[in-house]
Amino acid sequence: MPDLLLELFSEEIPARMQRRAADDLQKLITGGLVEAGLTYEGARAYVTPRRLTLTVSGLTASSPDISEERKGPRVGAPEKALAGFLRGAGLSSIDEATIQSDPKKGDFYVAIINKPGRKAEEIIADLVPDVIRKFPWAKSQKWGQAGEGALRWVRPLHSILCTLSVEGDVAEVVPFEIEGIKSGDETRGHRFHGKESFAVKRFEDYEAELKARKVILDLDERKDIILNDAKTLAFAQGLELVEDAGLLEEVGGLVEWPVVLMGEFEQSFLDMPDEVIQTSIREHQKCFVLKDGKSGKLANKFILVSNLIAPDDGATIVAGNQKVVRARLSDAKFFWETDLKTGLETRLYKLDNMVFHEKLGTQSERVSRLVSLSGALAPLVDADEDKAVRAATLAKADLVTDMVFEFPELQGLMGRYYALAQDEDASVAEAIELHYKPQGPSDAVPTNPVSIAVALADKLDLLTGFWSIDEKPTGSKDPFALRRAALGVIRILEENQIRLPLLEIFKTARDGFAEGDDLLSFFADRLSVHLRDKGARHDLLDAVFALGNQDDILMISKRVEALGSFLSTEDGANLLAGYRRAANILRAEEKKSGMTFAGDVEEAHLHVPEEVALASAIEKASVAAAEAVAAEDFAAAMTALAILRDPVDAFFDKVLVNDEREDVRANRLKMLTQIRKTTLTVADFSKISG
Repeated sequence: MPDLLLELFSEEIPARMQRRAADDLQKLITGGLVEAGLTYEGARAYVTPRRLTLTVSGLTASSPDISEERKGPRVGAPEKALAGFLRGAGLSSIDEATIQSDPKKGDFYVAIINKPGRKAEEIIADLVPDVIRKFPWAKSQKWGQAGEGALRWVRPLHSILCTLSVEGDVAEVVPFEIEGIKSGDETRGHRFHGKESFAVKRFEDYEAELKARKVILDLDERKDIILNDAKTLAFAQGLELVEDAGLLEEVGGLVEWPVVLMGEFEQSFLDMPDEVIQTSIREHQKCFVLKDGKSGKLANKFILVSNLIAPDDGATIVAGNQKVVRARLSDAKFFWETDLKTGLETRLYKLDNMVFHEKLGTQSERVSRLVSLSGALAPLVDADEDKAVRAATLAKADLVTDMVFEFPELQGLMGRYYALAQDEDASVAEAIELHYKPQGPSDAVPTNPVSIAVALADKLDLLTGFWSIDEKPTGSKDPFALRRAALGVIRILEENQIRLPLLEIFKTARDGFAEGDDLLSFFADRLSVHLRDKGARHDLLDAVFALGNQDDILMISKRVEALGSFLSTEDGANLLAGYRRAANILRAEEKKSGMTFAGDVEEAHLHVPEEVALASAIEKASVAAAEAVAAEDFAAAMTALAILRDPVDAFFDKVLVNDEREDVRANRLKMLTQIRKTTLTVADFSKISG
């Protein structure tokens, strides 16, 4: 079976786009092949800075022949209808159609349309140019022929290799042309070590020939080489690599033949915070920092990755990088020393001129809201109110420092360093750093009460603010990271076991806030996603939220957890089945009679032991469950419900609900209503699926 090899060779593709581009190429090509009627055994995409490559193995040689019946008008239909049918079916005469009979509709014409299969190379020759023209680059350049039909590609496209191997060593070029670039069987290796073109037939030859010309095709292989060589170099110097997964991914996309080298800088730069040094070296030079394995302190050495084998073993490359690193660290040291000369509080006036959002005011106005809300939250999270207010006051001051202006990703962190330098309380400094956290599902949450108060205030101000101006997330768009903010609130409350009445806090956060219910629904959606990621069932969350007035994240989580544990037991599963039977009978009787069966069960109308036992069990379970819920012991509430299991089973086995005696029937329906009411103490069982 044929194998396809496709390479799109261009100028350097930005590293941040490479992996997505490889995935898109595989998805679009294989999707197009399958849509055209071909099948394949396997496919894999590769990417280097200068090429996107796809190999598809075990491709069928052609698409299958297709025979299709197209129903036409009735025999004797008007000429206009017949003409339209012939045109649509591709027939030249009505005599080419067959006549079929239908007992109800009579005789009608049917066209048998036979579509022969297409060869794989024909399909590929049409598909690849179409994919290239429609490729979903996040950013691209228009080049080639002017006009609307001009080719858009991330960087100028130089050549296209496209071969289809038939058998053995036989491989044929799939011929097509796009913007003057003809497909072929040639490519080139490394920009400096393998610039001459060479021909290939199959993927195995292609990969081996590229490696011989100093190109490692697999991005993950390049990353492994960089990581292992960097660790080896560091170990030889008694140091450890400070690993950075994001930087490793980026650097792996900058080189086709990674050569790992080590540079150094002056010890005096180590007076700055480690994060400043690491950020400066990473952002400006794409280099890794090293640390002492015993002390954990940063070393004055760094790892750089070259894309070529230098004749002087990289000495010139290292010297050049060291020169730039020194210059960048000198700039950072200047920022650091300059910032330390001015206290955080002295900088606050500059926030008056920094717009947070055109409809929500300046950063200075936002700080005022954070101060007020942090003070209100402090007693609710056992934080010192004065310290929470102080931290909120200074939380955004580092936004107007030189260091954060240069490296925005250091906001918060630099605030902590500057706060400690001016002898602020350690908990205040920590809160300044951590008030942005958590910034993702795996990010650590603040645990110090002062940090918790300010972090919650920051996120709740953000959410209530954007809700108040109707700037809510829609679909996949969330420009202000409001989903992340809501998840942050949820995780802070849950992981610190904090109870917080959200609806009340929304009003505290913003005067006259009228979107509380809608924002609470948003939190419910986020909590649903969060709990589902942890293994909880979506329907259980619905069952808890259906009780109404559920705005305490911690209590909701505990209810859902307890409900899930209970339903996984035999008692829980059987009680759910009994509840459903009771609910179904009630629903039918209420619909039939147009009335409900509320009220107390009357002992005088209890005639059989099973209904007497059930009435007693309902009364006990109702009281016990209510007391357990009031004590916020949801596991105990579920245990209380479990005592209903046997009496409910026995009742339905032995008792006829729709008794001929109307008073007995009504009393038994009241008992079923009591079952429904008792389960509502902990959750709305009608929302539970399965």
